Amino acid sequence: MNATTPQQIMQRWHIVQGQLIPALHQEIGLLTPKLEKLIHILEWSRVEEWVQRFSYRTGRPPHELAWLANAFVAKVVLGLTTTVHLIERLSIDKALQRICGFPLHKKLPSASTFSRAFETFAKDKLAERAHEGLIKTHFGDRLIGHISRDGTAIEARERPQKNDKESNNPKPKGRPRKDEKRPVKLNVARQRTQCLEEMLKDIPTDCRRGTKCNAQGYKHSWNGYKLHLDIADCGVPIAALLSSASMHDSRAAIPLSHISAARVTNLYDLMDAAYCSIDLHEHSRELGHVPLIDHNPRGGEKEEFEPADAVRYRERSGAERANGRLKDEFGGRHIWVRGATKVMSHLMFGILVLSVDQLLRLRQ
Repeated sequence: MNATTPQQIMQRWHIVQGQLIPALHQEIGLLTPKLEKLIHILEWSRVEEWVQRFSYRTGRPPHELAWLANAFVAKVVLGLTTTVHLIERLSIDKALQRICGFPLHKKLPSASTFSRAFETFAKDKLAERAHEGLIKTHFGDRLIGHISRDGTAIEARERPQKNDKESNNPKPKGRPRKDEKRPVKLNVARQRTQCLEEMLKDIPTDCRRGTKCNAQGYKHSWNGYKLHLDIADCGVPIAALLSSASMHDSRAAIPLSHISAARVTNLYDLMDAAYCSIDLHEHSRELGHVPLIDHNPRGGEKEEFEPADAVRYRERSGAERANGRLKDEFGGRHIWVRGATKVMSHLMFGILVLSVDQLLRLRQ
């Protein structure tokens, strides 16, 4: 089910292609296809408008931070892995400078300035807010057929924190003392009694070592994080959540469902066998959705879908394609920053570009 009409997309496409790009041709000369794609993505994402909404009392003016934000979007579109590569490309490509907003008569900011700006964007959740605004604008009044939920491994260049079983002070056994307080284990049943803020607070976000079975059934281990996504039928990510690599996928299902429900209206929730739980079935029905969760036999007999549900469940392949595109085309495999806040910001710039790119594909 298409979540936005091709007529609206084509109308906006023709405005950019017929008016904005010819004007840039006259000012800066010919543009490569990648630069034309960047113009469309910047026009749709409007990330500079979200920079202007923040109140910065110190540091660079908001309009200069908007240039830096556009540059980080260009970094994703052009497939540049590091900020150093981005600065080198900007220094030799005058067209890219003007598209991002940098004046040609001024010297480009230094690498440290780019790093400080990225830290500011990460703390203010700039990419997350821009993505949320994009989704609400183009999908808020639309009905989405299926939401596909999945988690994918994010490898990071960090030393992982030790799990409780590996630490020198493992969790004590037996009943706690009268005055002793132990951390409550995060589980799906407990999440159903919490609000969204409490659930997000309980989700671990430090770098850990995780293990996950791939599509072929082989186990893959990595150091880093795990990205959880809700994907619409058209391949556009609706919501995203970052957790430690060691956290089970099912623990992100309820927080993601609340985030997605605040942005869009959907009919079916599609999840693989990792999410097989009575609590998740009941929670999905409480939201007015139809849960289609692959059954996990856990040593017993596997229950198959009804024929009609099996056809609908095939839509979940869109989640695998979105994860693959994010990693192969939009920087998901090249994480050079450290810390959950910066890693999430890096991934969200890629998710923002992926969302716009999928929207532009709907015009065909």
